[in-house]
Amino acid sequence: MSGADDLQAVAELERVDLALPEGLEIRWLGVSGYRLTYEGVSLFIDPYVSRVPLRSLLLRRLALQDAELVARYGGAPGPVAGVLVGHTHFDHAVDAPALARMHQTKAYGSASLVRLMALHRLEQQAVEVATRRPYELGPFAVTFIPSRHSKLLFGRKVPMDGPLTCDHLDGLAPGAYRCGAVYGIRIEVAGLSLYHQGSADLIDAELPDQQVDVFLAGVAGRQVTPRYWERVLPKLDPRYVVPTHYDNFFSPLGRAQDMVRKVDLADVPDEIRRVSRDAQVAALPRIDA
Repeated sequence: MSGADDLQAVAELERVDLALPEGLEIRWLGVSGYRLTYEGVSLFIDPYVSRVPLRSLLLRRLALQDAELVARYGGAPGPVAGVLVGHTHFDHAVDAPALARMHQTKAYGSASLVRLMALHRLEQQAVEVATRRPYELGPFAVTFIPSRHSKLLFGRKVPMDGPLTCDHLDGLAPGAYRCGAVYGIRIEVAGLSLYHQGSADLIDAELPDQQVDVFLAGVAGRQVTPRYWERVLPKLDPRYVVPTHYDNFFSPLGRAQDMVRKVDLADVPDEIRRVSRDAQVAALPRIDA
């Protein structure tokens, strides 16, 4: 599929109505980032608006938040109940400390996230989560489920695997944002259940057979995960699948949206239909649209 096909698919999928409960809003921040807001209280998931340029990865330059972009795209209409991080690669975690500081809230995730927050002198606002324990964050009930990152390097290896071990802020080049522990995140709010999967793999035995309304499904890397949809969809049995992590995470917000190379987003509806006749596929407009 071409990039033009994928962009056309996005335009069509954005017309699908998620039928959200009154008072609930889901904003896509790009990549795997979301802001959920219910009756004025918000929750961030994997926020990443700073968009580290590709040259910073290639040249191992410092990768920190862009204060202007965080201020522009990281706002909320009221209090923020928390910042959730599914794993600590830079395209999921760079902006978590800045948003926790900006909104005076806590960030929830792995030991690697706690270390990242400590580098920003925010250790008091970091929570290392216990898996399967419900966290009551304002109107949101949040549960972290052990998961896996897709093996994007030739289907054999997770990029930047292992815990984040950087010991000073000046060492935070993109490659220093090691993956850490990986979680799927289940959220209950306003009678609606959502499941956020930042990377297209799973631990089958850890994911319970528990229906959700909306599956925020990372699709980059699904091609290297054997039988991904066949394994994940029967367990979640979602009413809606919302693809995520398909836009180019090196391309700045505010520019025309382009796609991750070979993400083949236009193929996703057919892939899902082969496994589930009930799930509808939808897309959300990016926050800068």
